[in-house]
Amino acid sequence: MLDSVGSLTGSPWIYAVVAVSIVFDVFLPLLPSGLLVVTAATAAAAGSSAGPGAVDAADRMAHQVPDLLLLGVCAAAASVLGDLAAYRVAWRGGDRLGRALARSRRLTGAQERLGAALARGGGALVVVARFAPAGRSVVSLGAGAAHRAIREFLPWSLVAGVAWAAYSVGLGWFGGHWLGAGWLATAVSLLALFAAGAAAARLMRRPARTH
Repeated sequence: MLDSVGSLTGSPWIYAVVAVSIVFDVFLPLLPSGLLVVTAATAAAAGSSAGPGAVDAADRMAHQVPDLLLLGVCAAAASVLGDLAAYRVAWRGGDRLGRALARSRRLTGAQERLGAALARGGGALVVVARFAPAGRSVVSLGAGAAHRAIREFLPWSLVAGVAWAAYSVGLGWFGGHWLGAGWLATAVSLLALFAAGAAAARLMRRPARTH
């Protein structure tokens, strides 16, 4: 699978594929958006690892090396757009969403934790949840189903998207520089991404403090 993703990073379509994957993984968390971002950033690191001036604009275009800044902006913008899409869908269909969530014990529990955190004014939960598996889905859909004001949700979604994009791109970039542009760099970077997700999930599971 990594070979297939690696070949995709050599195409100018990588930005569109990354954006579409990130937008829709709020509804389908199994989409490999993190893998795409990390692998593309690793390819960008490989394209510049030859040293300053070794890769000029023409060579960069010829080898289709992803642009790091464009990749990060694309990832962050797609993350926010996906959050807003889920928020609007849940806003319009809150009752149906509630019935769907009720069928899953895991999602019901996550929804309850989200409600408790937001009741404490925990807007930072939106940022933490962006790194947790399916956390983004639960937060975005939950905020919409609860009809929370967009001004309460959007700023945190923006912070979350920028933080996640910067972290994912940074992992691929530094992994590519330290370990080269092979599968090992991508695998190590993905392990770091998954570790952040596990830590975020643990934070989301922490019970509310009682005073």
